[in-house]
Amino acid sequence: MASVSPGAIIGACAAAATIACGAALVADLSQPDGMIRTTIAATAGPATNDAVRLAQQATFGPTQATVDAIVSAGPESWLQSQFDAPVASSYKDLLGLSVPRNFCTGRTGADANDCNRAYFTVTYPAMRFYANAINAPDQLRQRVALALGETIVASGNTIRTGAGAAAFNQIFLDNAFGNYRTILKSVTLNPFMGGYLNMADSNRTAPNENYAREMMQLFSLGVNQMNMDGTLKRDASGAPIATYTSTDVKEVARALTGWTYARIGTAPITDGNALDYTRPMIPVAARYDTGAKTFLGRTVPANATQEASVDAVIDAVFSHANTPPYVAKALIKQLVTSNPSPAYVERVALAFSGASTGVRGDMRATVRAVLMDGEARGGSKTGDFGKVKEPILLLTSMGRLIPQKTDGYVYTVRDATLGQAIFQSPSVFNYYPPDYPLPQGNGLESGPSKLITTATVMARHNVLYDWTISGDQASRAEYNAPAIVQATGTQVDWTSWEAIGNDPDAVVNRIDTLMLAGGMTSAQSAAIKAAMAAITNTNASIQARRRAQVALYIAATSPQFQVDR
Repeated sequence: MASVSPGAIIGACAAAATIACGAALVADLSQPDGMIRTTIAATAGPATNDAVRLAQQATFGPTQATVDAIVSAGPESWLQSQFDAPVASSYKDLLGLSVPRNFCTGRTGADANDCNRAYFTVTYPAMRFYANAINAPDQLRQRVALALGETIVASGNTIRTGAGAAAFNQIFLDNAFGNYRTILKSVTLNPFMGGYLNMADSNRTAPNENYAREMMQLFSLGVNQMNMDGTLKRDASGAPIATYTSTDVKEVARALTGWTYARIGTAPITDGNALDYTRPMIPVAARYDTGAKTFLGRTVPANATQEASVDAVIDAVFSHANTPPYVAKALIKQLVTSNPSPAYVERVALAFSGASTGVRGDMRATVRAVLMDGEARGGSKTGDFGKVKEPILLLTSMGRLIPQKTDGYVYTVRDATLGQAIFQSPSVFNYYPPDYPLPQGNGLESGPSKLITTATVMARHNVLYDWTISGDQASRAEYNAPAIVQATGTQVDWTSWEAIGNDPDAVVNRIDTLMLAGGMTSAQSAAIKAAMAAITNTNASIQARRRAQVALYIAATSPQFQVDR
């Protein structure tokens, strides 16, 4: 393979047209070993590099404290400590944002804007998500919750209620280490999802099939039957075998009729303004189809209760042979690598099935299998391993590395420009399909690469430039969140970087370890040191900070950082 300097790519992306940046990134990711390489300038041992990789997979970005903790305890013990850690992240206080639809009627000007933003957008849950991701210690719980929320999708783009978004995403925080069946049932009766996929107010006279279809297609089974290792089952002609039929969809839809929103306070169910998105939906017997239903090889007898019908649906999809490999592959792709081997998928699917615990759907066992597998752990990774950092993780990785302390607002004004506004997926299919083919990738998949466009590549560079080279607190008005009631803003602490900024080797070593897991090339090291040397200031502290900032920018915009491997 030809040796190409990452520094040259960085310079082109910073100064040239966006199309050049996008093309460069695609070319890098499609190389046989996943990135352009010259001689590796290793600065840390295998245990440290693997600890950084685990922090990339199980947190919102490596920090020195996290890496030290993993190295000290070992991956298994550190993982257990995360399972056992007290819950530190929550949206529960935001459930108080539940108000009638006409709550802001009659308000004008700034008062109307503040009211609508607080109650009828996802701004406050989104801020909380980022504040927790940067500041809260229960990192693994949050990462698993994000993975679940990108697999089981309901979006604030359609259902505009902050309280509803908070209640929906609380399900994933509450059950990240619980059981997948509990997640499926909670989501099924959740009003935010009920409104998004039209199960709410589905009537026996015209059952809505939307949730029934997507619940099977996207949340549990997948479209085609799979072996335990995630490979497709095929019929005698070689064609894939469908997992469910249109009849299954219709029958499941019948079983899920007769549910509506709880109402705020004592409002009757005829009040269309007082919808309560924070409590599970409630049954309305007159709207429920009481006839017998048959789906996925199961039959619900006539006159079964509404609750029994829901349980029958959940049991059918939860116990289906496709669910273990489907969930296994989804979680691996979200947390570790876009192209897991069939053997890796099978090992995780067996854990989901209860092979070691006797409990099907045990999220702790499943997550442990994902993160402790030999394909996820160990020495340096080459070949098809790894995944492109999706925008959310690009932002949080930098925020934790610098570090920032934040109320989350600055992230909410940046993520949409990168193509991934949190809690606002453009469709039920998430921000990207997990099987999106990597451009020029020779059959490889890379879901987050769907978000790599000429516009978003430049947006990535812009935010990284603004938060590093132009990252001093006084120059970043976006850190202050002036329009948000009770906002605390974002505070940036450059102290640790100023302490080493005049020592190029120390800066390069820290960046190589925490950002690149030991993957820095000799050319990249030389480019960073040259850029640092070009910055001078009579104030030693300012010089140190600005040298570190330019080094961070160069590393952060490189393929080695933008791909976790």
